[in-house]
Amino acid sequence: MPDPSAALFEANPGKSWIRLQTLNILRWVAVAGQIGAIGVADRVFAIQIELGFCAAIIGLSIIANLIFHFVYPESKRLTEREAVAILLFDTMQLGLLILLTGGLNNPFAVLIAAPVTVAATALSLRSTLLIGAAAIALISFAADLHVPLRTTNGDVLRLPDVFIFGSWVAIVVAIGFIAAYTRRISTETQSMSQALLAAQMALAREQKLTDLGGVVAAAAHELGTPLATIKLVSAEMVSELPEGSDLREDAQLIRDQADRCRDILRSMGRSGKDDLHLRQAPLVTVVEEAADPHRDRGKAILIETDETDQPTVFRRPELVHGLRNLVQNAVDFAATTVWIDIDWDEDVLTVRIVDDGTGYPPQLLGRIGDPFIRRRRSSPDRKRPEYEGMGLGLFIAKTLLERTGAELTFANGQEPYSGVARPGEPSGAIVEVVWPRRPGGIEAEERLPALGENVNFPR
Repeated sequence: MPDPSAALFEANPGKSWIRLQTLNILRWVAVAGQIGAIGVADRVFAIQIELGFCAAIIGLSIIANLIFHFVYPESKRLTEREAVAILLFDTMQLGLLILLTGGLNNPFAVLIAAPVTVAATALSLRSTLLIGAAAIALISFAADLHVPLRTTNGDVLRLPDVFIFGSWVAIVVAIGFIAAYTRRISTETQSMSQALLAAQMALAREQKLTDLGGVVAAAAHELGTPLATIKLVSAEMVSELPEGSDLREDAQLIRDQADRCRDILRSMGRSGKDDLHLRQAPLVTVVEEAADPHRDRGKAILIETDETDQPTVFRRPELVHGLRNLVQNAVDFAATTVWIDIDWDEDVLTVRIVDDGTGYPPQLLGRIGDPFIRRRRSSPDRKRPEYEGMGLGLFIAKTLLERTGAELTFANGQEPYSGVARPGEPSGAIVEVVWPRRPGGIEAEERLPALGENVNFPR
C-alpha cells in the first residue's frame, strides 16, 4: 500500500505563499519610519532634504497600500511572482530614498537589507538572489551618485571615503549574511514541519489499519454464533427433507453459503484478531510483524533471539511503523541479507538491524535521522525511488520510536569505511534501538487477561 505521506513532497517544498496583508503591514511600518526620520532630520537637526521628491516616493508606497487594501481581500495570498514584484518595488522605493538623502552617509541605508530578509524567509533561492542583487546594485549606485545632506549653513554632511567604503562593504555583507542565515533557518523549519506532518500521517495510517483490523475481528467474532446457528439448522433440514426435493437443495445451498461466509470472515479477521486481542505481544512477534511486508522483496530477513522468557511489549502503532521503516531501509540497501538481533537484559531491550550493503557514508552519520538529507547509494532494484535523497523514512522511524522512549544509534559494520557491499556478511549499515526497562515504557508488566470462557453451542 503506498504511503500517503509521500504525496506531501511531490510539489516543490521551497514554494511559499505570502499574505498580501502581511506585506501591507510591513510597508505601513516602513512608511511611518521614513516619515518620522525625514521629519526629525528636517525639524530637529535642520538638515536640508528634498522634501518634494521624498514625499512623492513615500506617497507611492501609500498609494500602493491603499490600492492593495481596497482592491484585494484580506485573505489574498501572493504567488511567487507577485511577491517578488512587490518586494522589488519596496527595494526600489527604499533605494531611491537613500539616494535622495545622502546615500551611504545616511545611517539608515542599512535598511535596504529588509526586503531581502523577507524574501529569504518566504521565497525561493532564485527570487532571493534577484532581490538581493537589486539591493546591492542600488546601494552601490547610491555610494557614488546621491543628493548630499546639507545643513542650513550650507555645510555638507559627508563621511570620509574610507568610512563610505566600509559602510558599503558592511551593508553588502549584511545583505548576504542575514539573507543566508534567515533562509537556512527558514528552510530547516519548513523541512522539519513537513517531515513531522509526514510522520503524523504515517502514524495515523498505522492507527487506522489497527482500528480497521479490530472492527473486522469484532465482526468475525460476533457473526460466528449466528452463522453456526444457520449451519446447524440447515444441516438438520437437509437430513430431514426427502432426496431430490427443491427444499433440500435450498437447505444445502444455505449450508454451503454459511460455510463460505465463515471462511471469508476467518481470512478477514486473522490480522484483525492479532490487532484486537494482542494489544500486548512478545517483542519478537512485533518485530516479525514489522518485517513481514518486506520478506517478498528478494532479500533474506533473519531474526535471531532467545526463545525463552521473552519480554512482552505493548503493540503500539508507532512501534510497529517505526521498526517497519527501519527494516524497509535495510532491505532497500542490502545486497542479499538483513539480520535482526533481539536481545534484553535487566535494564534494556535492544533491537539491532544490520544489512550487508555499502553502509552509511561517514560524512552523513552525524545527520542520519534528520529529514531531507542524501541517503545511501541506491541499489538497482530499489522499489521506492520517490524517497531518493530525502532521508524521510529514517526520520519518521526515529521520530516514532523516540516517542516510545527508544534511543537510536546509527553506525557502520566496516571500519574503516570502504563503501563496498559484502554479500552475506553483516558489514553494512547498523541501526540499534534501545528501550530502558522501566514502568511506563513499552514493556507490559502483566499480560492482558484472557478473553473469557468459550460457551458451548446448544445442540
